[in-house]
Amino acid sequence: MSMSVNGTAYKKLKTSRGFTYNYYRVIGQPGKPTLVFLHGFPSTSIDWRHQVSFFQAQGYGLVVPDMLGYGGTDKPSDPMAYVASGHTSDIIDILDAEKVEKSILIGHDWGSRVVSRLADAHPDRFIGYAFIAVGYLAPPVAPHDPDAIAAVFKKSIGREGFGYWEFFAEEDAASLVEKYPESFFNLLFPNPPSLWIEHLAPTGASRKWVEADRRSALPEFFTEQEKDERIKTLLQGGFTGPFNWYRVFTQSLEYVDCQGIPEDRKSTTKPVLYIGCSQDYVCVPALMRVALGTFAKGPLTVEEFDASHWVMLSHAEQVNRTLSDWIKGLDA
Repeated sequence: MSMSVNGTAYKKLKTSRGFTYNYYRVIGQPGKPTLVFLHGFPSTSIDWRHQVSFFQAQGYGLVVPDMLGYGGTDKPSDPMAYVASGHTSDIIDILDAEKVEKSILIGHDWGSRVVSRLADAHPDRFIGYAFIAVGYLAPPVAPHDPDAIAAVFKKSIGREGFGYWEFFAEEDAASLVEKYPESFFNLLFPNPPSLWIEHLAPTGASRKWVEADRRSALPEFFTEQEKDERIKTLLQGGFTGPFNWYRVFTQSLEYVDCQGIPEDRKSTTKPVLYIGCSQDYVCVPALMRVALGTFAKGPLTVEEFDASHWVMLSHAEQVNRTLSDWIKGLDA
């Protein structure tokens, strides 16, 4: 499935860390800003296809990478390669190579983590920040403590939220989901979305789901062909890389990596957009708004859709319109 339109195509770049990135690149019309779309777990740049076609037609510049561990980008097995400072360095290398001076960052899921750290580390490079499903993620202030995380969720929403992190970080997680890929796909893209309350959020539940090779209905925004292509792409690269996005947290590598971020860099006066999803039972909008409140000291736009975590796929038209209206309002 290619996003190549009108002669534009994917490009390759070896970053200063030595990792080769695969990314979609469109040079925009004069006066139009460049939009940088950063995907999360377990995605590739293809998950932005509805946004790419929409904004490319409007003349915007685009940079849409396969993030580290995914698609046509390198997939190092060492979790240390996935610390935030590494991701930010890689993205800045791509923007430098493409001579993109000012751009707008748009992140989904773990892509929002990279947007957060880019905002902290390189505030002068960006016009504004858009977060989808996952809002601004503040740098860890303590080593990983799953009990403390569970306590925050139980106090806020009465149940666990990130219990699946522990399974995703275990040594046999990659081999297990590679053995039962369709079951894992159905868990991550559930129909109904509320399956996450019982089968993803609680500690141990996701492992039980996969080990039992359980299935759920396919969401309306996926065709059978798209599902098969997604599973094939993920299996080609394996899940060690994608799961390393979790291991950097559970092994407290992220905590160590973020120690040098000054307090005054953990907020911004630049425009911020957050698109929340009322049927996202893990990245709960009420919790995401808390961190956004401390980060966004300037114009903050909040939109919430009656959608699951995968809103840019399921509600592409509404997401595109929301992003477009917000971008047009920026002083680019």
